[in-house]
Amino acid sequence: MHCILWLVCGVTLGFSATDHPIHLSRDIAYKSGDELSDYEREHCKLDVTAPTDTKGFATLVWFYGGGLKRGDKDMPSEYVHEVAASLAKGGVATVTPNYRLSPKVVYPAYVDDAAASFAWTVKHIAEFGGDPHKVFIGGHSAGGYLALLVGFDPARLKPYGLTLGSVAGIAQVSGQIFTHYTVREERGQSKYAITSDEAAPCFYVKKALPPVLTLYAQNDMISRAEENQFFVATLKAAGHAENYSQRIDDRDHGSVGHNIRNLDDPARLAILNFIAKECANR
Repeated sequence: MHCILWLVCGVTLGFSATDHPIHLSRDIAYKSGDELSDYEREHCKLDVTAPTDTKGFATLVWFYGGGLKRGDKDMPSEYVHEVAASLAKGGVATVTPNYRLSPKVVYPAYVDDAAASFAWTVKHIAEFGGDPHKVFIGGHSAGGYLALLVGFDPARLKPYGLTLGSVAGIAQVSGQIFTHYTVREERGQSKYAITSDEAAPCFYVKKALPPVLTLYAQNDMISRAEENQFFVATLKAAGHAENYSQRIDDRDHGSVGHNIRNLDDPARLAILNFIAKECANR
């Protein structure tokens, strides 16, 4: 496994832990057009939580988990606002989109929404003071899966005039690396019929990809930690150099993502340090 010692040691590389005042802008539509469905018009909105005392900051587009079937940026149990505020206090603006969910839609609708929200951020984050060349993407569980597909498959961003080079880095927490089990179920397959096709992040593994930080829990759900370890090893085998990982101890599948809201959480610090390191490289 490729470990990042600068994360383990707790070294900070440019972001303050708690100092930045922040502002929340809510319910901004990231898709437009007469062809949108009522569901898209209602649901495809995002929030921007940004530091107010600095300019040119990095931004993380962050997707919540929920198996592609449930979740909402405003749902208290998802802690999305708290996670966004925690990261923004560290100097990283956080964009938190809603995306359409199964079974109201099927693959690739939710991936398309994820790509659209990333493209919106690149286009508009300068209006909030951010640097469009420092836009990262990430998420927890199903959100990590979405982030990886957007950041690995160039076809997702091509309609917006963007490339994988537009992705400053990917910070994914306990994401599904193979074709998501909800996608398999939509196809009539067993939830446990492991598949790797165009709907799987690992399908796109190669040397030339954006930097990746993979975090997973010591007590993650069955096979998820191993799936993430396999992913890290496969990236390494492909020669992907900026491939970092860390196991977060004393966490389960839910708390490894939700606890990022705590200022001293090791996953939070790992994400902030990863972003700082990659910003210094751009």
